[in-house]
Amino acid sequence: MPSSSPPANVSATAPSPLTAYEWDLTAAHDARGQAATEWMLNGRQPLRLRFEGGQVSVRNLCNIVGAAYTTDGSRLQVNRPISTMRACADTQLMKLEQQVAAQLPTASSFSVQSGAKPQLSIQFADKSRWELSGTPTPQTQYGGRGERMFLEVGPQRVPCSNGVMKDAQCLYVRVVSYRENGVKLRVGPWGNFHTEIQGFTHEPGMRQILRVNRFVRKDVPADASAHVYVLDMVVESERMR
Repeated sequence: MPSSSPPANVSATAPSPLTAYEWDLTAAHDARGQAATEWMLNGRQPLRLRFEGGQVSVRNLCNIVGAAYTTDGSRLQVNRPISTMRACADTQLMKLEQQVAAQLPTASSFSVQSGAKPQLSIQFADKSRWELSGTPTPQTQYGGRGERMFLEVGPQRVPCSNGVMKDAQCLYVRVVSYRENGVKLRVGPWGNFHTEIQGFTHEPGMRQILRVNRFVRKDVPADASAHVYVLDMVVESERMR
């Protein structure tokens, strides 16, 4: 799969524990230490926080909520969040998104416990707190920042020959390039995509443009792609008739 932009430079600086992981909410407590269940929706993926480039983003909501943040020792300060503007029919999820946007700027401190499964605790001004469990970011897993690119994914999977897998169904994909001002510059040819995009679930009938990060796989298993593609955000969606 060709690239839409030159590879990003790989930083030699080791990430901090806060930025080296993506953090999934596992528990929340109010000021009295009681379970605060309003932050967890049944049947939904938990809130996922990512700290990167001085920005914290919260995923698994209707939109991605993000804000600038700073740390000073154990102190944590988060600016007023902004979010993407995608409409969502799930009223509970939209309500949770609004609660998250209001809660983030009240963060006051944090602590990280290292180990096989790192743990992050965030305390807020009202003495409530979130407990989160860490998973290595793709940058940590693959040893670099990766290459950012845009992929348009067709509304239907297509039959393809995928190594030893017979009767496989591949994503149908083309590369999209943009100017710096966001205007679409060019699109590449459509082709079978002989791998999956981590974090992306294809919905039949939905055409989507994705912003992804492409990483070089260190040890390539047999019949696997030399690259790993990780979803960063959904840029555009359209239901095809």
